[in-house]
Amino acid sequence: MSETFILEARALRKYFPTGASKMLQRPTDLVRAVDDVSFGLRRGSTLAIVGESGCGKTTLGRLLARLIEPTAGSVVLDGVDLTAASARELLELRRDIQLVFQDPYACLNPRHSIGQSIGTPIRIQKTLDKAAEKARVRELMELVGLNPEHYNRFPHEFSGGQRQRAGIARALALQPKVIIADEPVSALDVSIQSQILNLMEDLQTSLGLSYVFVAHDLSVVRHIADEVAVMYLGKIVEIGDPESVYRRTAHPYTKALLSAVPVADPRRAAGRQRIVLTGDVPSPVNPPSGCRFRTRCPKAAERCAAEEPVLSARSGDQPSGHRVACHFPE
Repeated sequence: MSETFILEARALRKYFPTGASKMLQRPTDLVRAVDDVSFGLRRGSTLAIVGESGCGKTTLGRLLARLIEPTAGSVVLDGVDLTAASARELLELRRDIQLVFQDPYACLNPRHSIGQSIGTPIRIQKTLDKAAEKARVRELMELVGLNPEHYNRFPHEFSGGQRQRAGIARALALQPKVIIADEPVSALDVSIQSQILNLMEDLQTSLGLSYVFVAHDLSVVRHIADEVAVMYLGKIVEIGDPESVYRRTAHPYTKALLSAVPVADPRRAAGRQRIVLTGDVPSPVNPPSGCRFRTRCPKAAERCAAEEPVLSARSGDQPSGHRVACHFPE
């Protein structure tokens, strides 16, 4: 593994069986939720994975943390293959990769105090005794902007933003190297979103964290991501630094997503053209041949149906690292 990357996905696939044959009593189809996805997360950086609902973002995040088993491919964390690790090895490796979930209330046990919830990873891993655990939890609460005196309060006594801070503190309990944040601000008020994003950036700077940030809102990740990957129907269709993806957009799907982002300035909004995609998202059980976006793409041609585009570097004067899976990029 390259020393540059702390986390790598290599040809990851996840197929879920669906349907059933009454005669054979077994699944008849496969949902291709994640289909041949590869990328690398650089140390101390943020990779944002964006796309509309159902594109496979959350499934990919769970594969990276090995909460679910991949159908094929591998995940390499700091030189160690997570997908080949035994249960005992995985228990230790989980210290290095943690998650922040979308719903800050659902991921906290309502019967446990905030302090107990934050200390759960420490108790499972048995890294500290009881007295040291409590001191560590109070330290973490202060680090994320919570009052340590509220250790014994329960989740329902906190606001949504405070509960998400508690979720972040729990993810930090074991001093991980990588945090996978699954839409960590989508359930929060807009006024609170910026506070959580600023907190995550500050923690990244002070603790040297690496983030995989899953989101459906491109405007949220624009200023925090070092690299942006756009997913459609289980595949990455465009990836690159924010300057390339947002200002030199190459894929028609990315262009359509960006056209839907609200603009606060009416003068700028007046000159924008909204791209409305026709048709529905194809079924991941039976995706289109060739390019999966071709059934909704205004630039689709015969080649798009016959040949699947490869995620490859753009030609010309584009920055290295900007890759797109399209036969006719912008």
